[in-house]
Amino acid sequence: MAYAFLLAAISLEVLGTSLLNATDGFSRLWPSAACLAAYAGSFFALAQTVKDIPVGVTYAMWAGLGTAAIVAIGVVALGESLSATKILGVLLVIGGVVVLNLGGAH
Repeated sequence: MAYAFLLAAISLEVLGTSLLNATDGFSRLWPSAACLAAYAGSFFALAQTVKDIPVGVTYAMWAGLGTAAIVAIGVVALGESLSATKILGVLLVIGGVVVLNLGGAH
């Protein structure tokens, strides 16, 4: 169940981050409310996750996979450029998450 909460936390964080442009600096009510609700839900799910998975591993997975997802969304949906440096950075982040998990989550 902890990994289901972690997946929810990552998904909600990615949703919240994806909505940041639409908030126009938190000056638009509904996008701002949706963004903040997504972040609140993400933190709730993250808090549930750390009951069973160590906080260091949880945070690394949440931040790393969320970062990789946001880069992908930026490139696909927002027209951001993709460079070799960005690809290397994402691969290093994912590699770090893998190494942490190989070290044992418990």
